[in-house]
Amino acid sequence: MKKYLIILFALFTVTTFAQTHSQKKSPLLIEALPETVGMSSERLNRIDTMLENAVTKNEIPGAVAMVVRNGKIVYYKAFGMADNESNKAMKRDDIFRIASQTKAITATAIMMLWEEGKFQLDDPISKYIPEFKNPQVLKSFDKKDTSYTTVPAKTEITIRQLLSHTSGIGYGDIDDDERFKMLYHKAGVVDAWTSENISIADNIKRLAKLPLHFNPGDKYYYSNGLDVLGYLIEIISGMPLDVYLRIHLFEPLDMKDTWFYLPQNKAERLVSLQKPQNRKWIRYPITYYDPNYPITGAKKFFPGGSGLSGTAKDYANFLQMYLNGGEFNGKRFLSRTTIQTIMTNQTGNLLEERPERYYGLVFSVINQKGEEKGSFGSKGTFLWGGHFNTDYFADPKEKAIGIIMKQTQDETNDNTDWKFRILVEQAIDD
Repeated sequence: MKKYLIILFALFTVTTFAQTHSQKKSPLLIEALPETVGMSSERLNRIDTMLENAVTKNEIPGAVAMVVRNGKIVYYKAFGMADNESNKAMKRDDIFRIASQTKAITATAIMMLWEEGKFQLDDPISKYIPEFKNPQVLKSFDKKDTSYTTVPAKTEITIRQLLSHTSGIGYGDIDDDERFKMLYHKAGVVDAWTSENISIADNIKRLAKLPLHFNPGDKYYYSNGLDVLGYLIEIISGMPLDVYLRIHLFEPLDMKDTWFYLPQNKAERLVSLQKPQNRKWIRYPITYYDPNYPITGAKKFFPGGSGLSGTAKDYANFLQMYLNGGEFNGKRFLSRTTIQTIMTNQTGNLLEERPERYYGLVFSVINQKGEEKGSFGSKGTFLWGGHFNTDYFADPKEKAIGIIMKQTQDETNDNTDWKFRILVEQAIDD
């Protein structure tokens, strides 16, 4: 009851600061024949064959795939099983843990607040979260007792660096560096999702005391920075992150199935997280997290970088808003000029291992080399995915969106993501 009162109060007090009306009014996404938007039904059927084969060969337990072009849904199908142990078939509107697909949503909310003049992108985060003042960079580390030494960072961490994964912050349990896994664990920092009674404020303040991988701005390193920005949203807006996102993005974008923690009447639609074992798919066990976190536990932790669950249709609405230049169904979320800034290269040449792309302020973006390489889409295509095997891309040149949702962990023979991207683009017939 308290949460609903907070939402009602917030709706009453922040109406003037929510998304605004737009002179442009794009329609809601509806289904249409592929040929009406310059796509081939026959070629889209190749996606059926690919995903059916992947299920038959036990490469995946199941999937939901969606293709949108010119604001019309031209492909939307479910394959395989949502839960193999209970023989539960996958349905189109099933709900998936989208993990790092949360990042683009949180970053979008940050840019909406930036448009309101709440901060500058190159402001130090310590201006709003004082615990980040005078950051330190790890110098030496002793694995025997986790003692370490540091040197002062050359600069403060900025909001821009948190958005572009160049802050120097690490990622704990999923970090590539064993030293930081140990440091985060010892400090009690949660870097993904949890069913425990932890607040994002306490978690970020613990994180702020830990050393950085490198001086801010020196490298690209996938990080917990969007969790920090989720807390920044709470500080600036004065409301919990889940409430802010529901008011400013989910409700106006018709994303009714996107939640940090699912309401009871939606819990049955959550797809089971599964892993392969002896050529069967079984439910993934509790490890450093409980896979049932969207429906169980304290439901108090709102990680801006990883915590959401939702449907393919909901995420398509979010991506379509970007393809519409920041507008959806007559509501203006971001200016076209802001989106131009969002899509610019914020990482320079720091992504040397992936020369076909760069990172902007919200998404990974394909450059000219990526277009020439093939299988990534046109130059300007933006994309990302999630830890539990969800994937998306949006191609502004072709006005096309592809979303494929699965829920698996551990090593698999899954090649459906890259095949799906190719099969969407090859179906364009205009």
